[in-house]
Amino acid sequence: MTDGLGGSDRRPLGPRQDLVHRSAALLPAGSEVRQAFICQSAPNFFFFVLTYLTGLTMFWNTYRCVAVTQDAIHVLDSSKLSGGARPQRLAATMPRTTRLGPVSGRWGEIDLLGERHWVHRRFHDQIAAADREIGGSA
Repeated sequence: MTDGLGGSDRRPLGPRQDLVHRSAALLPAGSEVRQAFICQSAPNFFFFVLTYLTGLTMFWNTYRCVAVTQDAIHVLDSSKLSGGARPQRLAATMPRTTRLGPVSGRWGEIDLLGERHWVHRRFHDQIAAADREIGGSA
């Protein structure tokens, strides 16, 4: 039996359908979202925790939705109050060969566009699946 948090017999879940639907209009026509997750920027873990616990620094952070398609990784800026779940514009497109992980812990750290971002554990399977598709170990 696994703990449900990354055990070896855990199958990756599909992307959250609300993220797929909200991202679709901002992606190139015909794109199929294979993985999707939300994250937020913060210069360090203390700053991130302060935001998470109090909300006092949320307006300094960037909230993003990341949609991984077969051809590219699309980084979408989102509204702050949605915590990243309502993408509003395309911030950048990264090569599909970009490794996103590995991530671990309750809040995993990834680098996107030269900034440190924090991803909740519930999305770690999406990052691992994206890395597996390019042949990376997850």
